Amino acid sequence: MLTIKRLSLEDARILIAGARDKAKEIGVPMCIAVTDESGQLIAFERMDGGKITSTIIAQDKAFTAAGAKRTTESYGEASQPGKPAYGINSALGGKLLVVAGGIPVIVDGDVVGAIGISSGTPAQDSECAQAGIDRFLAQLAP
Repeated sequence: MLTIKRLSLEDARILIAGARDKAKEIGVPMCIAVTDESGQLIAFERMDGGKITSTIIAQDKAFTAAGAKRTTESYGEASQPGKPAYGINSALGGKLLVVAGGIPVIVDGDVVGAIGISSGTPAQDSECAQAGIDRFLAQLAP
């Protein structure tokens, strides 16, 4: 029997709030997706002004980060020509994303979910995703 550690809906709301606050701070309305450890959507928010195309991109970033147990940015580096994961972005019908902005949520060494963000530059997306994770982890601290 397996014991699975998984984000709750309340956890997802905390992640989204942290990411949203950072997005407001930098002035970029984002699409924010939070998945469980298997990449299934728990919660999603499209801020007013978030790009329409970014709704799916954010979800796919979170899916990739959860399933691969790594950042989408690191997958991007590994998927360049001549690298070990070259072409991985065409797997699963293109659902695996290799652009920064997807980060796994890790608690006690276990991936419990992921956050994916889209609408800004890759650096802005990652910055907001990390802000969400930082907010969540601060809530766990004693």
